[in-house]
Amino acid sequence: MTLLRRFITCFVAAGVLAFAPSVFAADDLVLKGDAACTACHDDADGPELLAIGKTRHGTQADARTPSCISCHGASKDHLGYKGSGKRPHPDVTFGAKSVATADARNGACQDCHAKDSKRDHWEGSTHQARDVTCAACHKVHAAKDPVRSKVTQSEVCFACHKEQRNLFNKASHHPVLEGKVACSDCHNPHGSVGPSLMKRDSVVDTCYTCHMEKRGPFVHNHQPVNENCGNCHNPHGTTNASLLKSRPPFLCQGCHTTHGAIQPSVATGATTNPGWWSGSAIAQGRGCVNCHTQVHGSNNPSTVSPTSQRLFR
Repeated sequence: MTLLRRFITCFVAAGVLAFAPSVFAADDLVLKGDAACTACHDDADGPELLAIGKTRHGTQADARTPSCISCHGASKDHLGYKGSGKRPHPDVTFGAKSVATADARNGACQDCHAKDSKRDHWEGSTHQARDVTCAACHKVHAAKDPVRSKVTQSEVCFACHKEQRNLFNKASHHPVLEGKVACSDCHNPHGSVGPSLMKRDSVVDTCYTCHMEKRGPFVHNHQPVNENCGNCHNPHGTTNASLLKSRPPFLCQGCHTTHGAIQPSVATGATTNPGWWSGSAIAQGRGCVNCHTQVHGSNNPSTVSPTSQRLFR
């Protein structure tokens, strides 16, 4: 009986040793070939790193999916370190304390994403010129990248654009804080041929993507509208209705003198003209748009001259 027990014990031990390499060897946890990294960076060492498996960068079914080495480099000194001191960092790291240059960190992303038409103008863009890295805005290992959600994107942008945070907290603003509009609806942070990283070639074309009723063409066009919506509006927010930079009639008087007035502004007092359109009456009534309702353009013919732009309904 004792001999039989010894035989069974030896047989089991031999079986365990035979299968030991497959049992104890480090397996790929997320992507094929990532065992070199996940042998150490597992759930115990960095569980947040493995969340990449829930993103497009961790999709096994896509042949384009990069590996750890694709982004962080071969990192031979990091993988093969046998010393007792602190292990060297990988060739490319993306944290705030990274010693790699901004171009090196962005290059790891551009190896795959440079072919995307949305990023054609990254080189020479404002963010690239100021050494902003992809990792400064994106969180690749997070299951949900905050900058890709309308609800959380603005907080990522506000980390640098603090003036815009203040403007969006004013009474009249685009519903960015409410999660209905995102910064990327108007701007392309990866670069643009338009001003202020606008998605379209100009400010007005970008605004027309939503406000198409303002596009026209009209018989009587309001020239400032054709030039730049920002002439009258601050799209990030103001204390005036309809995102206006200042309230009527003072906004209008930036370009127009009052009806038949001799002095340049009705704010200085009454005009020499009698009647309802005296300077004091218009200033008190704040009434330019009471008559000129179609300030973006009108098809109503002028009662004065064919070239006069009345902008009436």
